Amino acid sequence: MQFSAEQIAQMIGGRVEGDPSVVVSTLSKIEEGHPGSISFLANPKYTPHIYDTEASIVLVSDSFEAEYPVKPTLIRVPDPYAAMTGLLEMASRSMSTHPTGVENPSHIGEGSVIQEDSYIGAFAYVGRNVKLGRGVKIYPQVYVGDNCEIGDDTVIYAGAKVYHGCKVGKRCILHSGSVVGADGFGFAPVDGHYHKIPQLGIVEISDDVEIGANTTVDRATMGATKVGAGTKLDNLIQIAHNVEIGNDTVMAAQVGIAGSSKVGASCRIGGQVGLAGHIRIGDNVEIGAQAGLQRNVRTGSRVIGSPAVDIGDFARQVVYVKNLERLNRRVDALEKNIEKK
Repeated sequence: MQFSAEQIAQMIGGRVEGDPSVVVSTLSKIEEGHPGSISFLANPKYTPHIYDTEASIVLVSDSFEAEYPVKPTLIRVPDPYAAMTGLLEMASRSMSTHPTGVENPSHIGEGSVIQEDSYIGAFAYVGRNVKLGRGVKIYPQVYVGDNCEIGDDTVIYAGAKVYHGCKVGKRCILHSGSVVGADGFGFAPVDGHYHKIPQLGIVEISDDVEIGANTTVDRATMGATKVGAGTKLDNLIQIAHNVEIGNDTVMAAQVGIAGSSKVGASCRIGGQVGLAGHIRIGDNVEIGAQAGLQRNVRTGSRVIGSPAVDIGDFARQVVYVKNLERLNRRVDALEKNIEKK
């Protein structure tokens, strides 16, 4: 499909600066722009690309001021990143397929409730007494265990697994290979051996949660492991038993959270962060990549390092470490002067 700059501006509430009739049919990164594509400029470090990009249209902020004439037509908006996200969502919806019905071979257990507009792909397994909401899409080779509840418009991609008794809210996305409800890592040492502690709880995933490929959320020993509404989990994340995560928290790949820890709302957690068990992370906390946390963190904190410290303290530590060699040479020189005297 093709859209003119004028049409796009109307869609996103922008203002055209240049040729309103120029037409685009695809999207591109600004540094890889080509004729017929639309791009955006949100990060200032990409500003030089606006002067040589071949993109036909570029979304820029209302405050953007060009130092030199630019070739593409500009559409000014309050937030170019948000506007481009909206366009990507529109493009995604236009390209998405909307399968419905039950493909064969697949299995639907006794007592399960499947809505007419749901989709169950070939080789999927839906256990007994499962409740699927409206518009649920279960792709091939998905496993949904007995007594699960899946909310309206949730999508479970091929190969994902939802163990028995777990609850997934509305408009969630579970990517391929994700596992919700595997046993928590609970073992009791008895006479030099480890005896398995039965994991009798469930997992509760709230609305609008996205769980990345090969991410695992373990069931609780008792009660529920909980993931709050709007939270987004990247690929390859481990959420252990009885963990609770607040609303609208985001985690990058390879985060690991040990059992019974609680993470607040609107936190931002970088890649490869590790949290010890039974600690509490407040709301609006930022945790830098590869940080290791063994203690509670107050609301609004920004921490990094292992063991994690305030980001300002960490920056000073880096400076100190960089100066160690120079300081060591000074100490050696002072010791030699003392010995001569």
